[in-house]
Amino acid sequence: MSATWRRHRSSAGERGRHRPCTALRTATWLLATAAIGSAQAATTYYVRTDGGTAAQCTGKADARYSGSGTNQACAWKHPYYALPPNETARIAGGDTLIIGSGSYMIGWGAPGAADTSGRCYSAWAYDCFMAPVPSGPSANARTRILGQDAKNPPKLWGNERVSMVLNLHGSSNVEIGNLEITDQSDCVESHSNAGARCERDQAPFGPWASTGLAASNSRNVWLHDLNIHGLAHTGIHAGGLTDWTVERVKINANGWVGWDGDIGPASSNAGQIILREVEIAWNGCGERWKTGEPWACWAQEGGGYGDGLGTAKTGGQWLIEDSFIHHNTSDGLDLLYMDGAPGTSVTVRRVYATSNAGNQLKVQGNTLIENSVVNGYCSYFAGKHFMLNGDQCRALGNTVSVGLQPGQSATIRHNTIVGEGDCLILTGGGTPTTKLDILNNVLVGKPDYLATRSGWPEQTCAYYADGGRPTLHIADNFAWQTKGCPSGNICGENPELTDSTLADFDPRPLPGSPVMHRAGPRASGKHLHEYIQMGRNR
Repeated sequence: MSATWRRHRSSAGERGRHRPCTALRTATWLLATAAIGSAQAATTYYVRTDGGTAAQCTGKADARYSGSGTNQACAWKHPYYALPPNETARIAGGDTLIIGSGSYMIGWGAPGAADTSGRCYSAWAYDCFMAPVPSGPSANARTRILGQDAKNPPKLWGNERVSMVLNLHGSSNVEIGNLEITDQSDCVESHSNAGARCERDQAPFGPWASTGLAASNSRNVWLHDLNIHGLAHTGIHAGGLTDWTVERVKINANGWVGWDGDIGPASSNAGQIILREVEIAWNGCGERWKTGEPWACWAQEGGGYGDGLGTAKTGGQWLIEDSFIHHNTSDGLDLLYMDGAPGTSVTVRRVYATSNAGNQLKVQGNTLIENSVVNGYCSYFAGKHFMLNGDQCRALGNTVSVGLQPGQSATIRHNTIVGEGDCLILTGGGTPTTKLDILNNVLVGKPDYLATRSGWPEQTCAYYADGGRPTLHIADNFAWQTKGCPSGNICGENPELTDSTLADFDPRPLPGSPVMHRAGPRASGKHLHEYIQMGRNR
């Protein structure tokens, strides 16, 4: 590919004329009273490790089971008593389930797993997942599943290849928070290496689960303060979502993928999909469950996957901000399958993306990427674990990849972008009705990893348009050591950053750096420099 730069009140006399009749006022009062009564009817249930069964305890008191009697005012001892695998939940929409600190096995052999169940048997242990969380009656009356202590969250861990730990299929108006979701095995489902592969064919299968949280046909959900890690296949498998907010959630070291948005034909999302203060990392790697260390990393050349977050064709207004996306074995954030419909968009703000083996950020359609640091260290996994040559810098390792749509706009501004792929910024498609602005970025080139490995070394280019004719405005960027630099930008001058190496990249300008005065405001944010230091310590 040849690297080039391309041009982106009523009056008193009216009183009483429309006074509602007494019957209408009465009906309105009755409806309001019914609504209040419904809200007041919501119940809080409790789970704690010293609780009892559904026969022994009502679940409506935060108290231990005394050891004798039935229908006592005490907590249940396991979430299965609230959400049994027979699909009939004991809690109702709008209720709250508080889970005490401790460890709760999810799957065959757990308390309550086989109680009058229609699908949980030893021969079908993978079906021993909980009933779907009942939908809340409204957006303001959510069903809530919460860990009692955010500082010591309960651990829900999957066992005997259970398909999922939390079930949100058809669940709307729901809040899930303060939980750890994982399993207790190092294995990766269907891994190419027998030593890393989970047992799927013959019981006992072992203490592993395929997926942490699964959802479909779901709207108005708030996930917060979750640690979803170490699952044998997928952290979150969710599509067909509307208006989801995900805050302070970690999706790390899941054997195939972090967030897989492809659930089949009904995968497209709508409304606002918000990810805030999220970490998505080490997906495509197994996890040593006792230490948390990533291992057995693999990707597409070996039969795996490895995206941090990827979707099928989707709509929605996506916002990813104050987040850390790193060390996934394929792409970091892959939203290239946005459908480009009017009103859809992707905003990436104050994000640190680094060391993903493919592209760091891939988006489509209306796009804003700003105040972020994007480090295209796509060769990080070279020679590590079970990664193969073709896994490094997939899709040519372009750091930022943007698909353009007619009549839409894409803006990339106030970022620091470094990389060793073919180009730092790649766009595809677009027409003269497409507006593309690339403004006030620091762009640092490195030797192209794949070109160097092939024996034809060259520098990464700053920007390349792969087809299309967008209306481009590219100005006030600071380009250093890139192949190609346009007029109207600052070319060939060292930006004097704290550390320009890929492995220890630190974008903070040194005292006296020309970036301070000549390339506009720089990337900054709530956690950005904290994330950068975490990345340097890997």
